[in-house]
Order: sequence, then C-alpha cells, then structure tokens
Amino acid sequence: MRLLFINHRDIYHPQAGGAERVILEVARRLAKRGIDVSWLSESVNTSRDYEDGVKLLHAGNRFSLHLYSLLQAGKYDVVIDSVAHAVPFFSYLVNRRSIALVYHVHQEVVKYELDPVTATLVRQLEKGVKNYPWIISISHTTKRDLVSLGVDPRKITVIHNGIDHSLYQPGEKSPTPMILWIGRMKNYKNPLDPIKVFKRLKTRATLVIVGSGDLEEEVKRATLGERDIIYLGRVSEAKKVELYQRAWVTLSTSFIEGWGMTVVEANACGTPVLGYATGSLPEIVEEGVNGFLVGYKDLDGMAQRLEYMLNEDVMKSLSKSSYVSSLKYDWDKTADQYYAKVKEVLQT
Repeated sequence: MRLLFINHRDIYHPQAGGAERVILEVARRLAKRGIDVSWLSESVNTSRDYEDGVKLLHAGNRFSLHLYSLLQAGKYDVVIDSVAHAVPFFSYLVNRRSIALVYHVHQEVVKYELDPVTATLVRQLEKGVKNYPWIISISHTTKRDLVSLGVDPRKITVIHNGIDHSLYQPGEKSPTPMILWIGRMKNYKNPLDPIKVFKRLKTRATLVIVGSGDLEEEVKRATLGERDIIYLGRVSEAKKVELYQRAWVTLSTSFIEGWGMTVVEANACGTPVLGYATGSLPEIVEEGVNGFLVGYKDLDGMAQRLEYMLNEDVMKSLSKSSYVSSLKYDWDKTADQYYAKVKEVLQT
C-alpha cells in the first residue's frame, strides 16, 4: 500500500512544530509495518530524502503546495491531508480515499492572526473539510467543533496523540521553584500572559519561557531586565525535555489547543500543568491529578492557583500523579489506530 501525508511543513522546516511531530511519529511506525509512506511538504533547505523509513517529497511554497498536492494525491492508494493551517488540500477531488487529519478548528483563531478579509476567506475554505469522506480528529473537543462546522459526526474518528515515554520521562527537579512556558509565539497562544501571572506571585520563583515566532520581540522586551524571568528562544529536543523535568509547573495559556501536546509532554516528565479551561485542556487535565484549570484570561486566578502548586509537598504529589496520568498516551497505540483506519479506507 502507498500512503501519502500532505502537510505544509516537514520535520526539517524551520517552523516545524506539533503537527509535524504527530506526522513523523505516526508515519515512521506505519512504515515499519510495511506501508510505503511518503510525506509531501513545501520546498525547504534540506538534502534529506528519507526520515526513518518515510520518503520526503518537496514542492512549491505555502501557496503553490496546494496545487502540487493535487497533482500527487491521485497517485497513491490513500492520502492523509494534514489540515494544520485551516485551509484543506482538497485531495478528495482527485482521490476518493482521502482522509482529513484535523488538529483544531480555526474559525475563531484566525481573527487573532489574520486581517479581516483574509480571515473571512480562510473561514470559508476551512468549511470544505466537511466534504472529506473520512476525518481523523485528534480530540473529542475538535470533533465537537467539526460537527458545529457542519461535518457529519459519522465521518469522524477520534485518535489521540501519543507520547514517547523513552524520551519524555521524570528527571531531577529544580531545587527551587521553576515555572515553564513553552510554545510558539503566536497571538492566540498568549505568550505574554505567563509574564503577567508571574509578576502577581508572592512566592520567589524563576519563570523560563521557550519558543519563537511572531511575538518573539515583544516577549524579549517584556523580559528585559527581569532577573527571575529567562527567555531561551527555540531549544533542542534534549533541552526541552530537561526543562520539563526540572520545572515544578508548566503553564498553558492558549485561546485554543486541539490537543495540548505540551500538557502531556510535561506530565510524562512528572510536571503538572496549570492552564486555561479552553480547547482540549478540560479533556486532558484532571483537576488535582495532573494539573488545574482556570477561566480564560483569569490572570489573578491563575496566580493564586500557582501559589498553591509551588508548595514543595504539593508539587511532589502532583508530580507523581501527573506521570501516571500520562501513561494512557503512547505513540504505538496511536499508530495502531491510524493503521486500522488506513486499512479500513483502503478496503472501501
């Protein structure tokens, strides 16, 4: 069987993030099961043709890739269109065995990132996802939002993302309270909120901020001269794991997350999460077990809950239960479900 993933970026793209990690973890496991897996993405400065058994194909830019993808999609037995940036690739127009992989619905998010005219156009194009014969949603939250978009719920299969427990595992905690925020510097992720929360704390602690993106310069300015706030920018995978392990609490401040990958990564490293009760977080975070949630933009409430979580005894208890909570997620289990879905589609 020949399977094609289509996504704007591959794992070597300078802006690669969560969606690319999902595809790589699933694709490499499907390749080991004997499926001929290819991954089509934008042209990028890399000489790599394969990654762990997955063939890497490159064509065009973020706009023209939508045309190149239609030329390629008909050549494969099954196609998985990764709808990571709102606008689908519409492979179902040339291949009836096309699956849309949806992380979250962008209808509200685009107002934070795009001008009004472009946002309106993108909203309309995103609605085209309802024409796919099959859809994989990474959370029940995203499934709910897809149904509200007009998608037939019978088309949707929920497959949660996994975690690599051989990489993300508990380690040594910082001897003093350390708070971590990690993510892309986008408006809808609210990277300035952790700084505002931190300044409300009475407990002496250190805030470490990791990530890059559109708001990077604003974050740098906001942390300038702050002795207890450290901005690291983009870090390696190994450094990210070390930070998760050392942190006492990881903050999540997004307006929406189709799947809180940083939540599960932090939990797997024995770190509880404090976040806004938005998107999929209520689906992942069990109050008092692997973290806590507060209302969106409730900075005072977040600071108060953070004070409680920075108690050393509380942190140690939450650390243990957070790790146990993460064990329900595993990339091998996730790949099993993708394999079953692809086989189902192939047999139609």
